[in-house]
Amino acid sequence: MLSNPVWAQEINTVKVDVLSKTSSSWDGKNLPEYEKGKPEITILRLTIPPNVQLPLHKHPVINAAVLLKGELTIVTEDKETLYLKAGDSIVEVVNKWHYGKNEGNEPAEFIVFYAGIQGTPITIKKTIKK
Repeated sequence: MLSNPVWAQEINTVKVDVLSKTSSSWDGKNLPEYEKGKPEITILRLTIPPNVQLPLHKHPVINAAVLLKGELTIVTEDKETLYLKAGDSIVEVVNKWHYGKNEGNEPAEFIVFYAGIQGTPITIKKTIKK
């Protein structure tokens, strides 16, 4: 069982729910080792309207998210699929092409935390060669 932070144990009114604690992404693969360099944390609030699909992309850095509202489906290039509903957390795949789509009737809103290295992009969109 995961324990609460030490300071939370000292204050009886603080409730701590561990949403994720893992060394692997949602597809079961081990997360990569951290690169050397100056750390850079990015936190984004994203809202995907109903019936919108994001372009195929990948993240070269470790990231995790919590879906605050709505529903979201994540599909990898090799058709692995994850369905999320409000309140679910996810440790995203790293360096693996995927996309998210909102198949619901309301916006899907989530907070994403990226643990990257300064100068490294957090997302790379796949370009289609013509």
